Amino acid sequence: MSEMITADLVDLDLSADTKEAAARALAERMVAQGRVTDLEGFLADVAAREAQMPTGLDGGIGIPHCRSEHVTEPTLGFGRSARGIDFGAADGPADLIFLIAAPAGADDAHLTILSSLARQLMNTEFTSALRSVKDAAAAAALIRGDEAPAAAQAPAAQAPAVAEAPAVAEAPAAVEERTAAASSEAAGEEADGRPFRIVAVTSCPTGIAHTYMAAESLENAGREAGVELVVETQGSAGFTRLDPAVITAADAVIFAHDVPVREKDRFAGKPTVDVGVKAGINRPAELIAEVRAKAERGEVTAPASGGTPVERAGESGEGYGTKLRKWLMSGVSYMVPFVAAGGLLIALGFAIGGYKINKAPSVMDHFVWSQGDSWAALLFQIGVVSFGFLVPVLAGYIAYGMADRPGLVPGFVGGSIALTINAGFLGGLVAGLIAGGVVMGIQKVKIPPALRGIMPVVVIPLISAAIVGFLMFVVIGKPIASAQKGMTDWLNSLSGTNAILLGALLGVMMCFDLGGPVNKVAYTFATAGIAVSNPSDSAMKIMAAVMAAGMVPPLAMALATTVRGKLFTHTERENGKAAWVLGASFISEGAIPFAAADPLRVIPSSMVGGAITGALSMGFGATLRAPHGGIFVVPLIGNPFLYLVALVAGVCVTTALVVILKGMRKQSPEGSATEAAGASVSARDSKQPVAA
Repeated sequence: MSEMITADLVDLDLSADTKEAAARALAERMVAQGRVTDLEGFLADVAAREAQMPTGLDGGIGIPHCRSEHVTEPTLGFGRSARGIDFGAADGPADLIFLIAAPAGADDAHLTILSSLARQLMNTEFTSALRSVKDAAAAAALIRGDEAPAAAQAPAAQAPAVAEAPAVAEAPAAVEERTAAASSEAAGEEADGRPFRIVAVTSCPTGIAHTYMAAESLENAGREAGVELVVETQGSAGFTRLDPAVITAADAVIFAHDVPVREKDRFAGKPTVDVGVKAGINRPAELIAEVRAKAERGEVTAPASGGTPVERAGESGEGYGTKLRKWLMSGVSYMVPFVAAGGLLIALGFAIGGYKINKAPSVMDHFVWSQGDSWAALLFQIGVVSFGFLVPVLAGYIAYGMADRPGLVPGFVGGSIALTINAGFLGGLVAGLIAGGVVMGIQKVKIPPALRGIMPVVVIPLISAAIVGFLMFVVIGKPIASAQKGMTDWLNSLSGTNAILLGALLGVMMCFDLGGPVNKVAYTFATAGIAVSNPSDSAMKIMAAVMAAGMVPPLAMALATTVRGKLFTHTERENGKAAWVLGASFISEGAIPFAAADPLRVIPSSMVGGAITGALSMGFGATLRAPHGGIFVVPLIGNPFLYLVALVAGVCVTTALVVILKGMRKQSPEGSATEAAGASVSARDSKQPVAA
């Protein structure tokens, strides 16, 4: 393996006057050494990371860094600027610039060395040696930790080695050694005047530099203040959990992070200071003093059991409307896999065995291994059983989003009752909200300490299930069932202009936010109609229109980047290649990188194309029994040729509008680092596609 930094990756006379120019100058050296395969793509990733948080640090240091698929091996580039370059640090420009490039899949050993460098940057003797080094080879040797040359004007012992640094926080053995030592102290008898004990967690978006610099800064400040301070670094290669005994024995907690702290509940119930990671680097002594003051006042965080899944994932101060939407989306997100699996199995059963397969006897009574009809019946009946979970899962996980695990029992019970009384999806939605509300009400009642142990296991499930069952069976079930029947009858009566207008509306909704709440409302409306063993013709038409419209945005962006590539950045053109597959698979999120970079052109264009496709699909009478699959389920579509015509029409319209609107702008996309950065960020955020 080649060295991560060589003399060819060092520029001691960096002439750049902006952070973008500095990153480009060092990145060009990496390209020349074969460490980076795509200069523009890599710089877009660097810009995207910089957009999240400035990488300038007090003391004249700039550390632009990123993880990128364009990096072949972990690499360091170093530049020294005589004039200084603004990287956003509070104390002014940076004269020492480190460009840290990590591959998207870098292994733990490489990331450990990179994190070690980050720690060394907090060592003033190390940075002083870098400022006085005379030639590039000596600078590279100093950073690698080789024997320091005379040009560095500092003994080797004063320039700690990157590869040999003892403070490699990410190495499991090192962390275990430190936590074991602290555990030993925690286990011993506490004498009067024992040191104040603090546990800390540091993390940053990439987990390469700031995470470890904050850890080093806090540990140094802790030693100076005479406190015992142990840090858990949650970095790129994962993290080693602090010993529970260390956390238990701690007097206070410091969180210095820019991404959510993993397993945060471990630290609840203690005085806590919660700040950004740069505060951990720049003012660690203030944080230690602040958390000690909180401990003296007796201020502690909420108990570990506090907060529902929605609250833990959201922002403080969210309104009821936002919470309601998240509760509903919680249920929908858990329901979608059942819809996809069950729907595809049912559709395959019909495709293999014909449309009378729903009348086949149970495969438990009749199954012939050599007959295709038996296998078709098996697929169909498994799909029907899967569909039977839809409403209970929807209701159960709505309640879960509201009240955590205690909401599951009444939620599932209420959802099952909704199926029993034919209240369908409307019944499931109402049952889930009622179940969550009932549990939240019970949890507010003050309970004697002796009974608290049986509350989540016996009392809450018993009382909440009984209340929800009574309401669903006796009070509100019948009206909801009537409303469900009315909606079903209305769908069955749709024809002509009304059906076309509904298709257009659903198409607009599918393309409005590309996998967001509005998109999910349209998708859930469509899947609700086919979530039975024998859906109506109107319901299957709606499902076909929704899936076709959802495929339009990513396919259109892929086509636009192909026919008029000059209108798009390099990163967008790369995203366009992936959008072909995502669009064909009915994953609307494939268009998010383009919408994030240019929403005013992409989203309206997509909505127009989606409306056209939805309207044409409904007008052509295309039907679909499967809730997902994209072009891969075309054999299961009724009127497949006209269905594809509707899809192609919408894609072409959206492509034309995007090309025209982008062609009218004055600035070339190649010169817009902001757009490139936005596309890169969004592309990474959409790597976990959700149905529709």
